[in-house]
Amino acid sequence: MEKVLKTKRKVRFQDCDPFNHLNNSKYLEYFLNTREDQIAEHYDLDVFKYMHKTGLSWVVASNQISYIKPAFTMETVLIESQLIQYSENLLLVEMKMWNENETELKAILWIKFIPYNVQTKKAANHSEDLMKLFQSVVVPVNQSVFENRYLETIQNLKARTHA
Repeated sequence: MEKVLKTKRKVRFQDCDPFNHLNNSKYLEYFLNTREDQIAEHYDLDVFKYMHKTGLSWVVASNQISYIKPAFTMETVLIESQLIQYSENLLLVEMKMWNENETELKAILWIKFIPYNVQTKKAANHSEDLMKLFQSVVVPVNQSVFENRYLETIQNLKARTHA
């Protein structure tokens, strides 16, 4: 089973600012929509069907994002995502937006999800089946602080470019 999921997307005109850059708020939409598509395709987990079947969904608890290079109108970008941490009541997903060739990093995001019971309207715990899925796809990272991970990623990218 793939652990780092990658999808190409086209930056749309209506999502850009007057400078032809993807608007900062739209990055979150691109990231979230892509992640939903990726887990449905690769893990056979459609979050909406799952919610209707089990009453469990996920809410975003926090986002940490760094914008590095602009994504331009009509540019094809590659969005990658990976689960980097999980527990019975938390998911931490790292997402990166690259140019199409994965040589220029546009943005990096950590998004924290909390399982939520839509019937009781309270935080919930992940089922045993979900915990097994998470165990099979998690890709832990060395850093536990977003800013340190951002710096590490930039340094690795510079080393790769100058190698």
